[in-house]
Amino acid sequence: MSRQKYGDKMNFALNHMTVAKQSYAQLLDTAQNLGMVGIEVRNDLPQTLFDGVTPADAGAMARDKGLRILALAEVKRFNDWSPAKANEALALMKIAQAAGAEAVALIPRNDNLVMGEDERRAALLTALGALKPMLEDHGLTGMIEPLGFEICALRYKSEAVEAIDTLGAKGRFKLVHDTFHHALAHGGPIFPEHTGIVHISGVTDPNVTLAQMTDAHRFLVDGSDRLGNIAQIKALQDAGWTGPISYEAFAPQTHASTAPAQDLRASMDFIAAGLA
Repeated sequence: MSRQKYGDKMNFALNHMTVAKQSYAQLLDTAQNLGMVGIEVRNDLPQTLFDGVTPADAGAMARDKGLRILALAEVKRFNDWSPAKANEALALMKIAQAAGAEAVALIPRNDNLVMGEDERRAALLTALGALKPMLEDHGLTGMIEPLGFEICALRYKSEAVEAIDTLGAKGRFKLVHDTFHHALAHGGPIFPEHTGIVHISGVTDPNVTLAQMTDAHRFLVDGSDRLGNIAQIKALQDAGWTGPISYEAFAPQTHASTAPAQDLRASMDFIAAGLA
């Protein structure tokens, strides 16, 4: 399937979480067959990263299919910085570099029950300040993903941008605009010039409130979506953003699908039609 079907602005991509039961080779096949631009690979799935294939060979497999490895996820609780966290980040960067990945994902701690605002901001600056030279050494971008949950220690993109600007690190760090988390954080500025990738998923349950939504509610985007995916993508594109739009669905029902490529195709057609 040609990528031109959706036009130059619809650069769809596939996060392995969406097809969590597929092997790495199947992930590549699905993304290629759907005309996607790239994939995101994860270290938090039950299977071994790259199914045990060396990072260099895994990268070659992706490139042979015309796909970019957009990001390798993830450094969890990156803003809970420590020598152990530095070693964890370094190990992931070495794998990402060997695979030819473009970025590593940085996920904040999601248990902010006691930290005050000043403490949170200081912790963020400490972590990003330490990560910056490490990313530079490996030629990688750090994809920061604020989480919209009320207990997240980095809920708002504005705080991430403030820290990036303080460190003079624009470009070395970019934002993940996750439509689910953006909705949970009640919207706010979108920062297209700082955005590296968009994660999309849809919540269709009519009864769950924003505060009650969890990853398990995240399906593919369709006409019952409550998160305003199309409006969010349109706002970014109207501001000039043309980067990859990556499916990241966590719902067990999505993972259990026997026709994931068909489901994804229907969602891609729905989004493209909504943006036309």
